Amino acid sequence: MQSNDVRTILNCAVPTAAAGVIAVAASAALAGGKGVIGAVFGAVLVIAFMATGFIVLQRTARSLPHLFQAMGLMLYTTQLLLLALVMLAFKNTTLFSTKAFAFTLLATTIVWIAAQARSYLKAKVLYVEPDSAGSPS
Repeated sequence: MQSNDVRTILNCAVPTAAAGVIAVAASAALAGGKGVIGAVFGAVLVIAFMATGFIVLQRTARSLPHLFQAMGLMLYTTQLLLLALVMLAFKNTTLFSTKAFAFTLLATTIVWIAAQARSYLKAKVLYVEPDSAGSPS
């Protein structure tokens, strides 16, 4: 993994974790202990799904660049389907507040996406790889 990939993950995970802490505090005030558990579970789930997806997508981009766009679409579709399965599995649970879980999922996902967009805008990534040997092809 390159240093700019690690920087991108950190630039996304830190604001998302901060949003998760805010969601935990709000859930504690509004839903009590079960709200805290739901908010923590939601925030951890989003960070894990998004970071894993980012890592898979970056590895695909390096090894199979011609499949990058298709892999990105398939990856995001898979993430949504897995998230829907998790939500269905915990639909009627009494372990935690499902409302706190759902709102935390939504809020932290939006924060991750915004942070990722900001990170890409600020990154100085070369669009064309310079020729290292300096010889014409």
